[in-house]
Amino acid sequence: MTLELGGKAPFIITADADIDAAFGGNLAGVTLNSGQVCAAYTRFYVNKKREAEFVEKMAAGVSGMKLGAGMDPSTQLGPLVSQRHLDHVERMVTVGRAEGAELVTGGARAGEVGSFFQPTVFAGVRDDMAIATDEVFGPVLSIMSYDDDDDLQELINRANDTDYGHAATFWTKDLEKAHRLANGIRAGAIFVNMPPVPDMAAPWGGFETSGWGNEMGPDSIDAYTQVKGVWMHYRS
Repeated sequence: MTLELGGKAPFIITADADIDAAFGGNLAGVTLNSGQVCAAYTRFYVNKKREAEFVEKMAAGVSGMKLGAGMDPSTQLGPLVSQRHLDHVERMVTVGRAEGAELVTGGARAGEVGSFFQPTVFAGVRDDMAIATDEVFGPVLSIMSYDDDDDLQELINRANDTDYGHAATFWTKDLEKAHRLANGIRAGAIFVNMPPVPDMAAPWGGFETSGWGNEMGPDSIDAYTQVKGVWMHYRS
């Protein structure tokens, strides 16, 4: 048995990152399937030197997205799976505002028909807020800042402070930073300078409550394999 479950993927932007590329990759990472993806980007850790710039770009980008039916080629953000799930996403946004997060854009239902929710950006989020710890599974972004790229261990500790471990992404021009982050963060899939696009040849699975076992790649064969050990002491 294998289980692919939820996630709360950290998205890290270092001071030297290409913000425009990170912005574009984020749109693909958080709005894919209206955020209803196990590896969707949800927690954004942005170096404080780039925070204001990133928040501004993200707010402008998501607020201009066209909501509509999935079969319409011009649609950029489709509906949530049900009214029940729409209620859940709305409830999580309400909790985020009550806990003191800054609602930059979105935060409400959209349209009179269908389970649509506006793409939502929160800034000033703390690690202990519900929108930073609990899976929303919708188009809701929580942006947090960190102080220093030289103290990556503190950032790694913050990213790992979760019950989930499905995916993580880093945007940086520093290969050494990317390797240190990839080595330290507990997640089944790591993406560097790209949206969360898996490869069928690579294992796909999570740590902690994000799942058990792996799909895809040679590792998936283990789920269908029963291994036998044989010990024999033989004298002629």
